[in-house]
Amino acid sequence: MFKSDDDIALIGEGLVACTLPKPAWTHAAHLAAACWLLNHPDYDAYAYMPGIIRRYNVATGVANTDTEGYHETITLASLRAAEASMKSVAHWPLWAQVNGLLVSDYGRSDWILAYWSKAVLFSPGARREWVAPDIQPLNF
Repeated sequence: MFKSDDDIALIGEGLVACTLPKPAWTHAAHLAAACWLLNHPDYDAYAYMPGIIRRYNVATGVANTDTEGYHETITLASLRAAEASMKSVAHWPLWAQVNGLLVSDYGRSDWILAYWSKAVLFSPGARREWVAPDIQPLNF
């Protein structure tokens, strides 16, 4: 769990600068970075997050291919989940918003499988571009 907005900024700024240590790029860090970007006035998270992640992956030795690295559908779905979660607690400090997201259903790394089958989600097409859920629509 995060204890301050500075904790969140370290992740967001480290991701953008490609200085975040690779072991620190956890599921919680992904969500923290999403919230940081959504809350950061200089970024359009939906426009910038794909390039930021791709650049970070290359800087840390991860190829962006049809089987590894950047995943468009997971990234956009996670941004949407983070944004929906943040709206309900917008009056909280950012670190508390992130912690709230982490303890919600969307904080689980497998939350997305309630909406997408593995076959669809892990297809090259879903990795390259947005693919709509095939199990049930997102509720946000």
